[in-house]
Amino acid sequence: MAGYDLGDPDIDARIRDLVADAVAGAPGDGDGHELVAEMIVTALKLGRDRADRGDLKLANAALKEMRYSFLKFAPHRAMRKVTIFGSARTPAGDPNYHKAVEFARAIVEGRGWVVMTGAGPGIMEAGNEGAGVHNSFGVNIRLPFEATANPFVHESRLVNYKYFFTRKLTFMKESHAFVLFPGGFGTLDEAFELLTLVQTGKSDLHPIVLMEAEGTGYWEGWLEFVRSKVLGHGMIAPADLDLFTLTSDVGQAVDEICDFYRNYHSQRFVGDRLILRLMHEPTVADVAMLNERYGDLLASGEIEAVPATRVEVEDGDHPDLPRLRLHFDRRSLGRLRAMIDDLNALAPPGGPTPA
Repeated sequence: MAGYDLGDPDIDARIRDLVADAVAGAPGDGDGHELVAEMIVTALKLGRDRADRGDLKLANAALKEMRYSFLKFAPHRAMRKVTIFGSARTPAGDPNYHKAVEFARAIVEGRGWVVMTGAGPGIMEAGNEGAGVHNSFGVNIRLPFEATANPFVHESRLVNYKYFFTRKLTFMKESHAFVLFPGGFGTLDEAFELLTLVQTGKSDLHPIVLMEAEGTGYWEGWLEFVRSKVLGHGMIAPADLDLFTLTSDVGQAVDEICDFYRNYHSQRFVGDRLILRLMHEPTVADVAMLNERYGDLLASGEIEAVPATRVEVEDGDHPDLPRLRLHFDRRSLGRLRAMIDDLNALAPPGGPTPA
């Protein structure tokens, strides 16, 4: 495979030397140098392309925002984070506001998670209020009518964004679960984008909970539309409805999120095989049951228990965890979610859910 460079041996060598000199002595020195060099090459190619100044400003600002986000969240990657979405216009006396406070408090105090929101008012403020300042993160979008973060997010755990797309990337990259309360266009956008990313395999599977106060009818109406119009016209598969849960019960929401990680740990592809890392070693009978129930989501072969692959060992990617390997068809994400639920049911009750 050809290298990604400018095609000028002298300049390409100078770029490699620059990266080696500039990054020398930094933590993890030597890791990713080729990727840093490729980013420089991309920037120089934009210059050679005579890219429009507006395009250059967009690319520059987006890269700066992503770099700063990575820096801010890197020390907190081991924390289990749940993102709470919902309307910025929900008043403090609204039942959904109280429900968001109750949920955030329950998952923080009872299960040791932390809460991330868009740092604004309404449902976002409720989530941060329930979690408390020391257990809250905020990713704030700069808007003319929402200039500052809510008072329950400390500046040390706050990142401000110009662009929605870089902010959304942070939500998806840093969160382990999502709870969506009633909201406007933004909340609906976040709901559909979450489901699209999971349904298409562009994101790992996460627990997604649609939550509302009793009698609200917001998500119930949304689900009726999805079932009758979207599923009814064949635009999604029936199993896609397994990608989320709708509830008004705080305890059910907390259990849905935490139980997702009772046995399932994480996933990645190695070549064309999906690897599912687990907290507990599956038995021969467990694997046989999974093959019997979920053979339909395989492109070929069987689900099998395997040790860590060479690539995972080299990457230090949880090599000590037990894992399953399967030739996943990359389409049946709803069925894969059901399989993960069965894997979690095999685990003993209780126990930690490390990141």
